Amino acid sequence: MPEAVETIEGWYALHDFRHINWEKIRQLSPASRQEAIQQLARVIEKYRTVPADQGSFGLFQVIGHKADVLFLHFRPSVDALLTLETDFNQLRLGSALPQSYSYFSVVELSKYLARGLTGEAMRTALRPRLEPQIPDRDYVCFYPMNKKREGQDNWYMLSQDERRELMKGHGMIGHKYHEEVIQIITGSQGLDDWEWGVTLFSNDVIGFKKLIYEMRFDEASARFADFGPFLIGKRITPDAFIQALEAGAMDAP
Repeated sequence: MPEAVETIEGWYALHDFRHINWEKIRQLSPASRQEAIQQLARVIEKYRTVPADQGSFGLFQVIGHKADVLFLHFRPSVDALLTLETDFNQLRLGSALPQSYSYFSVVELSKYLARGLTGEAMRTALRPRLEPQIPDRDYVCFYPMNKKREGQDNWYMLSQDERRELMKGHGMIGHKYHEEVIQIITGSQGLDDWEWGVTLFSNDVIGFKKLIYEMRFDEASARFADFGPFLIGKRITPDAFIQALEAGAMDAP
């Protein structure tokens, strides 16, 4: 049987995509609406000011029909994600911000990155990648993916050496864009419907297009990658988001 790659896990991730039901918000009385929006503002401020050693948070306005906004969370435990999701849904505006899509996963690195380190020394060296702070970039691109298991193109029947060799070319393309596009890979085997979640950050959405297009020609993607839906968002400040809710329209900051 081919050998599985050993992985190191870090923080848990929740990509919480929401629609905004403007009609429900407008149906509230002015006083109730203001109170509900300020309650939401306090929760978002709590997310925004999470201590760096306890997680990170990003807020993005999503382009297209799949969602209106993305609340992106990284936390050290599943319980922390469950609590923040439940607390959000129980807000007065919770029903006016229903989930359109969500993705639960955990930050994942291949063990070869440890380079002989073990235990706490290994986690200390890899902590910036295992416990990521969300990059200060204007745009986010998220998509889930699988490795194919179809006939001769079955990733899981390849030897570890074959998989490693295929991923070299993949890594070289990624490195070519490393200054323009930052990526966070999360594993979701047994946690969600896909096997991995890929989250990219850039100051220009064309960077996403060029990187992903070029990778389609790499054998690891051309033969073995199966991609899910792509969701693109632009960073929005909490203040701008709250002001948009108060005004009844979403405008870029």
